[in-house]
Amino acid sequence: MKELTISASPIVRYFYIISGFILVGIGIIGIFLPLLPTTIFLILASYCFIKSSPKANDWLRNHKILGAYVKNYQDKSGLTIKSKISNIVLLWISIAISSFFFTDELYVKLVLFFVAIAVTIHLLMIKTKQLENK
Repeated sequence: MKELTISASPIVRYFYIISGFILVGIGIIGIFLPLLPTTIFLILASYCFIKSSPKANDWLRNHKILGAYVKNYQDKSGLTIKSKISNIVLLWISIAISSFFFTDELYVKLVLFFVAIAVTIHLLMIKTKQLENK
């Protein structure tokens, strides 16, 4: 896999860092709105920070609350079974609500259905993290 490097262009770096903070903001909103996923926005924010500012990426990865969302995914340490189940349930609820209330187009419903299947498969394939007994 290709290693990510900081962009050489200052304009591109500014674009990435601004995008990263916008994505962090959306991710934070997702903590409070159950139909808006948090993890994917924080992972995308981390990608933007890797391309623009290692300091911002370190801040995100080491953040007391937000860091766990990113670290578990990037370090491939896995997701807990509870996290997998809640993500899959929320995914299917949000897809169902979107399909029934926000579109009448069959092709849009089919795309949403196949996206949900693909994301579900991806989540199931991620290593299941075992909780340590304390």
